[in-house]
Amino acid sequence: MTRSQSGFDLTPPTEAEVTALAAHLDDEARRILLDHGTEPPFCGKFDEYEDEGVYGCALCGLPLFSSRAKFHSGSGWPSFYQGVDADHIRNIVDRSHGMVRTEIRCGRCDSHLGHVFEDGPRPTGLRYCLNSVAMMFTPEGEALPDVLERDDPAQVAG
Repeated sequence: MTRSQSGFDLTPPTEAEVTALAAHLDDEARRILLDHGTEPPFCGKFDEYEDEGVYGCALCGLPLFSSRAKFHSGSGWPSFYQGVDADHIRNIVDRSHGMVRTEIRCGRCDSHLGHVFEDGPRPTGLRYCLNSVAMMFTPEGEALPDVLERDDPAQVAG
């Protein structure tokens, strides 16, 4: 078993676990998370979302971003300048659509989340640009979901 710096189990889900988790996704979430699609700008539920808490992977529940690192980029997608744990996000070179970008994927289940760009605010200069349907939100103070039943249920958002 591999654990992240913040203590989460990063062991990839089995094919059967992915199938079971994906059964709960709607068609749009499946297209984005599993088939590396993108939702149109300015339509995602988290673009203008202001509540405090943690955004996690919509497939496996791994915590990805804190609302404290969220900012309004004007891009039409929820944007963050850093993740909650570097081990929770994988960077992949994406050469699709005639350009070179950095795709971001969940560090545990490998779901497509969005892309990261080097035009963000301080302190990192990064803009993690996410698809809303790729994330689930846990309000500050509530227990983080443990959809794979692997992590400490005492861990709370915030």
